[in-house]
Amino acid sequence: MFSKSQISLLKSLQQKKERVEHGLFLVEGYKSITEFIDSSYQVEAIYHTAQFRPNVLKLSQKINIGEISVSEMEKISSLKTPQGIIAVIKIPDWPLLSYDTLKQKFSIVLDGIQDPGNMGTIIRIADWFGIKNIICSTDTVDTYNPKVVQATMGSLSRINVYYTDIVSILMRIGLPVFGATLKGENIYKADFGDEGLVVLGNEGNGLRPEVEKLIEKAVTIPRKGEAESLNVAIAAALFCSEINRNSYK
Repeated sequence: MFSKSQISLLKSLQQKKERVEHGLFLVEGYKSITEFIDSSYQVEAIYHTAQFRPNVLKLSQKINIGEISVSEMEKISSLKTPQGIIAVIKIPDWPLLSYDTLKQKFSIVLDGIQDPGNMGTIIRIADWFGIKNIICSTDTVDTYNPKVVQATMGSLSRINVYYTDIVSILMRIGLPVFGATLKGENIYKADFGDEGLVVLGNEGNGLRPEVEKLIEKAVTIPRKGEAESLNVAIAAALFCSEINRNSYK
């Protein structure tokens, strides 16, 4: 039987300040949870309803696993229709970013991304194309927001997400800096080389001036139609695809 304090704690993890205070976040869904179990993340506990009893027997015996009622799950879950299984996972302490961490690979840099769905999709895109590091400005939506976690479909378990002063990173890291802008070199003609930082801006405002001035090569996805703008997650996918294409040349 769950205590009221346990329910209150887990429910509070839907709020960023509580996640930061406790160093924990929630993951819902059996498939996503199993991906975190097989990752470098530390799974603190798993709670499930009776319908998931056969499934949890397959999970690691080193994890604290408890059965709760459907009503208790509904109180904890952030979903309108809870999936019946939820994990409490420790927020990792990522190492400090350095040239050695990022060299000889591409990383995505996000400047003020606000939409949880976009953030989750970008993480999935990074996972698909083998990009391990995403560097976020401090005002970018929290990676451990339940909507972001849900949108990643387990991909978050394989991606390192850093929150930092991206201006400082772009100035000191010593790697080529590519930026998605409206006026730059055609992405289909750009030479990305074999390492660098790809900077994507806020959904409505694009890159901040102090970030944009640090871009070494502005790159544009050419428009043929009449759409005013391109969704940032779609832009991320196109950039990752072109970088991937370059690696096969």
